Amino acid sequence: MYRISELANQVGLSRTALLYYEKLGLIKGHRQANGYRLYSALDVEQVKFIQQLQLGGLSLKECKACLAHQIDKDMLKQRLAKLDEEILQKQQAREMLAAMAGLTTELKSSDTDSSGHNTEFSEQSWHQKAIHDTPEAHFNWLLTQGFSEKEAFRLKWLSKNMTQHDQYMNDFMHIFNGLERWGPGDESETLHALSLLTSKPEKVLEIGCGKGLATKVLAQHLQAEITAVDNEESALVSVKQMLQSKPKTNLKSSVNTLCSSMTDLPFKPNSFDIIWAESSAYIMGVENALAAWKPLLTDKGILVFSDLVLLTDKPSKDVVEHWQKDYPDIQTIDTRRQQIAKAGYELITDFTYQQASWDNYYLPLKQRINNLSNCMKGSKALADLSREVEFYLNYQKEYGYQMFVLTPS
Repeated sequence: MYRISELANQVGLSRTALLYYEKLGLIKGHRQANGYRLYSALDVEQVKFIQQLQLGGLSLKECKACLAHQIDKDMLKQRLAKLDEEILQKQQAREMLAAMAGLTTELKSSDTDSSGHNTEFSEQSWHQKAIHDTPEAHFNWLLTQGFSEKEAFRLKWLSKNMTQHDQYMNDFMHIFNGLERWGPGDESETLHALSLLTSKPEKVLEIGCGKGLATKVLAQHLQAEITAVDNEESALVSVKQMLQSKPKTNLKSSVNTLCSSMTDLPFKPNSFDIIWAESSAYIMGVENALAAWKPLLTDKGILVFSDLVLLTDKPSKDVVEHWQKDYPDIQTIDTRRQQIAKAGYELITDFTYQQASWDNYYLPLKQRINNLSNCMKGSKALADLSREVEFYLNYQKEYGYQMFVLTPS
C-alpha cells in the first residue's frame, strides 16, 4: 500500500493532481483511522495506464470513459487523426532543427507511420521545402550562416545540403569541367534569336555566359562591345581561351569578361542596347531578373533570355513533384508571358528550343556519367545528375526551354 506522497513519487504526479484523479473516480484511496489515504499497486498501474492514454491525446474524462465503458472507436479514430497531424508537425519541426544544426538523416521510403507520413527526413528535403515556401528568407538565412552569395545560390539549386555542400560541389564541378555545355542549348537557337533583333546594338551585356558558347556566336555576328558576366571564374577562363583560339577575322565584336554576381551588377542605368541571358535568369528568379535588369537597358533596348518552362497545362504528377524539388518557380509559357507584361515589357516573340539543344547537353552528360561511375561511386552529385538524365528521357515532352525576346514597353 502507498501513501499519496509515495504514489506521487511512483507516477511522477503532484499530490494535487492525484486528488483530482480521485475526485474523477479514476483511483480510490482507502482512508485510515489516522486520516491518511492509502493506495494499492492497482492504483499505481491505473495511473500509469491513464498516462499512456493521455499521451495518445485523450482527456482525463475521455480516459475515464474508456476505463468504465466499451471504447468509443469513432472518438479514438478522431484522436488518432489529430495525433498523426501533431506528429507530422513535430517531425517537420525536428527536420528544420536538424537541418539548421547540420545533422543529416537519410530519407527512407519504408520509414512511414500508419498514415503514410514519413518519419525520417533528410536535410535536403527541408531545404527544398524552405526554398518553395519562403525562398527569400531561406536565402538570406544561408548568407547569415557564412555562405557567400555564390555558395548560397549553389546550395539552393544544386546540393541543398549544408553539411556536404563542399564535397557535392567538388564532384559537380569535376563532372562538368569535362563537358562543353553546362545546360541545354545550340548555336542555331542563339542565331534564331539574333535574327529577330530589330536594330544593330553597340553595347551588349551577356549575363551568365558560362563557358562562352553563346558569347562566341554573339561576337561572330554582332559588331558591338560585349561584356560577358559570370560568377564562376573558371568559366570565364574558358571564355578567354575560346576567344583567343579564334582568328580575329572571325570576331566582329570586342569581348570583355567580368566575374560578378548577376544580382549586383556594377553598371549604370541605360548602359546596354541588349541584355542576353541564356539559361541563367532562373538563378535569381525570372521575375526578379526582369525587374533588376530593366533599368540597365536603353529606351529601345532588348532583353533576350531563356528559361525552363512547362510545355503542357496539365503536367503529370511525376513532373510536378520533380520540379517542385529542383525548380519550384517553373511555369507554363503563358504564365511567363503574363509575368513579362506585368514587369513592363512588350514581348516581341518567343520560341521553344529544338531537340538538338537537349541532345547537345544530355548525351555528353550521360556519357560522362558512365565514364565516371566507377571512380565516383557514392557521389551524391553523380547520382543526382544520373537521375536528371533518366527523368528527361522519360518526360522530355512535358517541359523544355523557351527563348523570350522582349523590349521595355
